[in-house]
Amino acid sequence: MSASPATRRLLAAVLAAGALVGAAAVPAAAHDDDRRGHHGRHSSIVIGDVQHDSRDRDRDRARDNRALNREWVEVKNTGRGAVNLRGFTLTDEDGNRYRFDHLRLDGHSSVKVHTGNGRDTHRDVYQDRRHQIWDERDTATLRDDRGRVIDTESWGRRGHHDNHRR
Repeated sequence: MSASPATRRLLAAVLAAGALVGAAAVPAAAHDDDRRGHHGRHSSIVIGDVQHDSRDRDRDRARDNRALNREWVEVKNTGRGAVNLRGFTLTDEDGNRYRFDHLRLDGHSSVKVHTGNGRDTHRDVYQDRRHQIWDERDTATLRDDRGRVIDTESWGRRGHHDNHRR
């Protein structure tokens, strides 16, 4: 059975309209990938706020667990879906490294990585260190489970936080 000329014209018009919509969407998608950063890959995992405890850094205070836990780096999931952070690492400029183990970060949520000792929960994890690591001038670097830089956050330069998303 062959299609009538009217049916063929209608089909051609529908296909042409679909091609126009598809062509218009390509530049928007390309722009969106550029905005997302690191080689067109999008990571919903970013470094949020940072709290370094720069007050009274004498030896006794630096060893106090409460003071150690007042310094933290927040890791945020800005996406809707949960992300498994197993194998992700958070490092400072001196090479101190925290490796995430068995943490699933829900969508639109965050976790604070504290320096001292404590009981890990879904909102707070602890590095179990005895000395402060985040200096007044430092950079936190977040890497995924393959070692790729996901995000960095620097502070103490020019008197404010400087985001360097990758």
